[in-house]
Amino acid sequence: MSAEPLIERGTPAYRRACLALVVASLVIFANLYAIHPLLPLIAKQFQVSTLQAGNAFTITSLTLGLSLLVHGPVSDAIGRRAPLLVGLGVTALLTFSMAFTTHFSTLVWLRAALGIALGVLPAVAIAYLGDTMTRTALVGAVGLYIGGNTLGGAGGRLVGGFIAEHSDLQTVFLSLGVLSLSGLAVVARLLPPATGFVSRPLSLGGSLKGFVAHLTNPALLPAFAVGGLNFMIFINLYTYLTFRLSDGPWQLGAGSLGLLFLTYLAGTVSATFSGRVPFNRALHGMMTGVALLIFGTLLLLSDRLWLIILALLCNAFGFFLTHSLANTWVNQQAKFGKASASSLYSVFYYMGAAAGVYYLGYFWETASWHAVVIASLFVLFLNAGLIRTLYRHL
Repeated sequence: MSAEPLIERGTPAYRRACLALVVASLVIFANLYAIHPLLPLIAKQFQVSTLQAGNAFTITSLTLGLSLLVHGPVSDAIGRRAPLLVGLGVTALLTFSMAFTTHFSTLVWLRAALGIALGVLPAVAIAYLGDTMTRTALVGAVGLYIGGNTLGGAGGRLVGGFIAEHSDLQTVFLSLGVLSLSGLAVVARLLPPATGFVSRPLSLGGSLKGFVAHLTNPALLPAFAVGGLNFMIFINLYTYLTFRLSDGPWQLGAGSLGLLFLTYLAGTVSATFSGRVPFNRALHGMMTGVALLIFGTLLLLSDRLWLIILALLCNAFGFFLTHSLANTWVNQQAKFGKASASSLYSVFYYMGAAAGVYYLGYFWETASWHAVVIASLFVLFLNAGLIRTLYRHL
C-alpha cells in the first residue's frame, strides 16, 4: 500500500491541522503564562514572599525546557498525535488540581509537573507539521502555530488578571481547566494523523547520539542559538521595562503594565506573515526580524511612552518573524529525528529566557536602563552574525 500524500496548503486537511495546533497552542501557553500577573495575589493568599511566589511561575518554564530532552526522543519513537493529546489531558487534570490547593508547596509541585505536560506541544508540533505537510504548506502552518503561541501568551496573562480581579485564584484555575478540556476535545476531533511519520527506536544511547548529531550539525547549532538569544533579549526587556515604567515619571500601575503585553499581537501578525516567506528566503526573513528587534530596542531609549509602545510592537513583530522562520529552518535541516531537533531548539529557547533574567539583571542593578539596552544590542548583533553563518547551507 502506498503512503498517503502529504498535506497541501489550502486543503481541508491543512485547515484542520492548523486550527487544531492553534487551539493546542492557546491552551498550552495560556496555562504557562496566566499566573504571570497574579504573583502578588499568590504571595498574599499563601502568605509567602514575592520571590517565593515567583517560583510558581519560573519552575514551570524550567521543567518545560528540561522536559523537551525527553519528549523529543519519545515522540520520534511513538508518534506525534498521541503524546500531544496525553499532554493536553494531563494539563487539564493538573490545572483543576491547583484550584483546590491550600498549601503553597503543593502549588509549586503541581506547576513543576505542569511544565512537563506543557512541554509536549513545543516538542512535537513542528515535527508533526514536518511529517504531514509539503514544504510550501509547512512554512504557512508554522507561522499560524507560532501566532497561536502569541495569542495564548498574551491572552493567558490578560484573562488570568481579569478573572482574578473580579473573582479569585480558584476561579482562574477552574477556568483554565475547562479551557484545557475543551481544547483537548477540539484537537482530538480535528488533528489528522502524521502520515509521513517514521518511527525511530527509543534508546538512551540513540537519543544521545541524535542530540550530539544535531548539536554538531553546522546548519542547526547556529539556529538553536538564534532562538535562545532572541528570546533571551525579547522577553527580559519586558521584565525590566515594567520596573522602569512603574517608577517616575510614568508610575504605571499593574493593570496598565499588563496591557503592555497586548503588543505581543504584532507578533501574531508577523508569525502569520512568515507563512508567505518562501523557504529559500527564510534566512533573509530571519535577518529582517533581528534588524527590527535592533531598531525597536534602540527606540526603548526614549522617555516618551508612545515611542516605547511603538518599540515593543516593533520588537514583537521582529522577534516572532525570526522565531517562526527559525523553527521552520530547524525542521527542514534536520534530516532525521525532527522532534529531537525541535526539542533542542526549544531547550535553547527557554534556557535563553532564564539566562537573560540574570544577564540583563546585572546591568539593571549595577548601571542603568541605557546599559540594559546596550547589553541587549550586543546580543542581537551576535544573533545577526549567527544567521549570516547559515547562508552557506541554503
